[in-house]
Amino acid sequence: MLAAAALLAGCSTTTTGHAVSIYANPFTVAGLPASTGPNGLRPGAAPTALGADNTDDGPVDRLAITAIDDIQSFWQAEYPRLFGGAFANVTRIVSWDSDADGDAAINFCDMDTAGLANAGYCPLDNTIGWDRTALLPALIDAFGEMSVVMILAHEYGHAVQRQSGLVGDDVPGIVAEQQADCFGGAFIRHVAEGKSPHFTLNTSDGLNSVLAATVSIRDDDPNDPESIHGSAFERVTAVQTGFTDGAAACTRIDLADIESRRGDLPQQFDSPDETGELPVTAATLDEFHKALDSIFALEHSPSVNYSGADTDCPDASWTEPVSYCPATNTIGVDLPALAERGTPNEVPASGIPVTVTGDYNAYVVFGSRFSLAVQRESGQSLTDAKTALRAACLSGVITAALAVDRGPAAGDFALSPGDLDEAVSGLLTDGLAASDAEGRTVPSGFSRVEAFRSGVLGGRGACDARYND
Repeated sequence: MLAAAALLAGCSTTTTGHAVSIYANPFTVAGLPASTGPNGLRPGAAPTALGADNTDDGPVDRLAITAIDDIQSFWQAEYPRLFGGAFANVTRIVSWDSDADGDAAINFCDMDTAGLANAGYCPLDNTIGWDRTALLPALIDAFGEMSVVMILAHEYGHAVQRQSGLVGDDVPGIVAEQQADCFGGAFIRHVAEGKSPHFTLNTSDGLNSVLAATVSIRDDDPNDPESIHGSAFERVTAVQTGFTDGAAACTRIDLADIESRRGDLPQQFDSPDETGELPVTAATLDEFHKALDSIFALEHSPSVNYSGADTDCPDASWTEPVSYCPATNTIGVDLPALAERGTPNEVPASGIPVTVTGDYNAYVVFGSRFSLAVQRESGQSLTDAKTALRAACLSGVITAALAVDRGPAAGDFALSPGDLDEAVSGLLTDGLAASDAEGRTVPSGFSRVEAFRSGVLGGRGACDARYND
């Protein structure tokens, strides 16, 4: 977040008779049941016969090779439907040890792999490769086996682009990367539907982890000219598009589509010295409250109690670090706990943060409790799954509104680059910004983030249409 003054100074399915929305049931995930169960390699699945160059035949390489095998099988069937003609697999797959040096380090795509903790597709020789020593083990440790499958599905998406001619030299990098994320999401849907020979994925914690991995490897410096993969919000949007609408939707992603979704959302800092971090204090929350009042113009705006989250509410349970009491129309705040939630964590040695933390992870939770007051004034239920998704959606409405100058009376508060990523990460991690007055949320982080995205991109009308009682 940025104080506004500082910012200004610096610058379907169908049934008989009617269509049923995929959002109608809060316990489904893009039309699939919200499921639990194992994630990763199927127990007892037959090993793949596929091989890779320079492999050590260890478990990490076997996981990656098996993923490539299933991804190729998916595209053997999907490619002819999308582009016509037969699909040809990549020419070669290769593994390397990023800890190797000297003669032991191999080349990939004209690059020395010593210290190269990465995975990629090389158009020079139609090759896919990965680092088995640092990158893939770190992803597995942080997010599970399916994170590796998602990364490789993304890279294979680039091979599909090359073979089909979908992307040429004149296509911006952000378009190529968003399409590849989308293709990855389409393959992940294939796994979640139980169609993958070697992998399985549930649509609750399993899919949550896949999305969290995508968030983790976002472009984290919006001012870096080499940042072409997109923010976490953009990457998750692309993955969800592929998961929900299939691979055909990915082919329609272009620069105009990306720019329309960006709208007024901040893309870069005015100065490289800016961090966008605004400490969470009673004073900054008061300014945020003014902003929320300007967005919703409630007849009865909720009061704020900074003495703690537990306000002895007679008709709702309290939630740490912020709660909402319908009976008294009061937001209770445990200020030290909320400030801690809004403090950025140190990036781990692996370079792969499990969560994206920062100030907006705190402010969006406060905003979501304010959204319960919005629902209360609208006469909507405050204690069910749709309440929770409306809270996430209205939090998205708040987020988009903060990107627009609303004048000096609307609070000294504005959105900064990275804030959406912090909100998305929080929605995947604990979902407090997508919970009802009792603190209950839906199990699918995918659904929570989808609701938030709906509010950001579609406004309050989208929230009312998709998550009505």
